[in-house]
Amino acid sequence: MEETFKALWITEQSDQSFARQIARRNIDSLPPGEVLIRVHYSSLNYKDALSASGNRGVTRNYPHTPGIDAAGVVAESQSPAFKAGDPVLVTGYDLGMNTSGGFAEYIRVPVGWVVPLPNGLSLRESMIYGTAGFTAALSVHQLQKHDIKPESGKIVVTGATGGVGSVAVGILAKAGYEVAAVTGKPEAGDFLRGLGAGEVIGREEVDDQSGKPFLKARFAGAVDTVGGNILATLLKSLHYGGIATCCGLVQSPQLNTTVFPFILRSVSLIGIDSVQCSQEVRRLVWNKLAADWKLEQLDGLSRECTLDELPERIDLILNGKLKGRTVVRLAS
Repeated sequence: MEETFKALWITEQSDQSFARQIARRNIDSLPPGEVLIRVHYSSLNYKDALSASGNRGVTRNYPHTPGIDAAGVVAESQSPAFKAGDPVLVTGYDLGMNTSGGFAEYIRVPVGWVVPLPNGLSLRESMIYGTAGFTAALSVHQLQKHDIKPESGKIVVTGATGGVGSVAVGILAKAGYEVAAVTGKPEAGDFLRGLGAGEVIGREEVDDQSGKPFLKARFAGAVDTVGGNILATLLKSLHYGGIATCCGLVQSPQLNTTVFPFILRSVSLIGIDSVQCSQEVRRLVWNKLAADWKLEQLDGLSRECTLDELPERIDLILNGKLKGRTVVRLAS
């Protein structure tokens, strides 16, 4: 095994700006952990772009290698749970935040972070999903866990062209739900219908400004990725016993609403966290993504880049110009 490897390396400059370069690092410089993984693929998330730009809310100390997702093969293991050659994936926890991340040919992590690659899913496919797809799947898992069935009624998905939203639309449609996809991009209608959306709704339709405590009940459930007034509107628009999941704050982290939907329509709001959820839930949901929920359109949701091309993609995602999921290929 080689002693050095390539990695995206973010350094702080004397003028307090941050520079990105592809550097060679020594394996011995990686943090402690029971499992050393040869990374084959990673994926680009907005959180990675923030880390690559010096955002202290994501990464406290520099120099640093971002990448909150990684999939590869075990190179060395100090735990009986894994052996050299096992295909595995890691998402969430502290990977890529303050622990050297997946934008590198090697990572070393605690054994409790590692998930065996499920049968039916390739390393590349797992990174098309990545944290975004896993978050979408967690959202659908919560709807089902709280007895929202296809016959319960229509499910609305906000931010439907984004990484989480697009996968959520696809999973829900595959599971037999009628899906209403919300987007501010009218040109995305064909894309969303191709994923399985039965209805495409403009953002303004779910951004109520009336101040009413209730609206006409339209949806049995909601997968919300944007927060703010749109989430407040959805809560007022759910049927009796409806469930809304919340995993994002693109519109706003503020939620101005009343208790009326909760106490008069028995509506529930469930937070979705993909970072610290249990290994039991992780394995359950990843196995669903590899089997019953596996999307036929996976390749169409992603574009691939090399580590050398990654800095350019980071600029695109920061400027809101990156479409779909970006898979980073690290293995030659």
